[in-house]
Amino acid sequence: MASQSRSTAKRPATSQRATTLEMVKHVCPDSAQALRICDSFGLPVIDGDGIRNLHRAQLIESAEALKDGLGEKAMQIHMQRIAGSFVGSAYGAGQFYSRSVTQARDLTARLSNDMRDEDLDGPVGFDSRAQRKREFAADMGLQAHVLRMAAEGAVAAYEHITGEAWKPYERLAENTGTSVDQKAAALQIAAFE
Repeated sequence: MASQSRSTAKRPATSQRATTLEMVKHVCPDSAQALRICDSFGLPVIDGDGIRNLHRAQLIESAEALKDGLGEKAMQIHMQRIAGSFVGSAYGAGQFYSRSVTQARDLTARLSNDMRDEDLDGPVGFDSRAQRKREFAADMGLQAHVLRMAAEGAVAAYEHITGEAWKPYERLAENTGTSVDQKAAALQIAAFE
């Protein structure tokens, strides 16, 4: 019975840090790094500035179409959610890219050990496993870069539309401490001392 009550007891809510654009910039390649990836792997060069500007313009145009039906606060909330979804998507892609790079580095480093058959080059005409991991990481890097540029455009649109800098929405933590009634009672009791 004691174990049952422990499992059904309320657990304290864990606070999860909201994803910021700065966090995205730390995990997603910038334009210079994306260009190096394209050059190294023979991939098409991405127009990051064009992607950022296009997303900014599209969201501003969308807000313009909505402005007669939405009040100022409703527009702000709507745009907050849109910008937040772009930032969250870019951050997830950046984290996946970082893991892919780590795997590619680890597998490439193992190539120095001649005793490992699974890390050696494949048959003629086939890439090694390490090469495939590096190419996959390069593809993930470009995807993360593209989503970063889209997120930057969404955040810029938010600022243009609302006149405020975008900040991630953070849900207020539940008050697990003393209730207002308890605080009032403590103050009233303290008055008697």
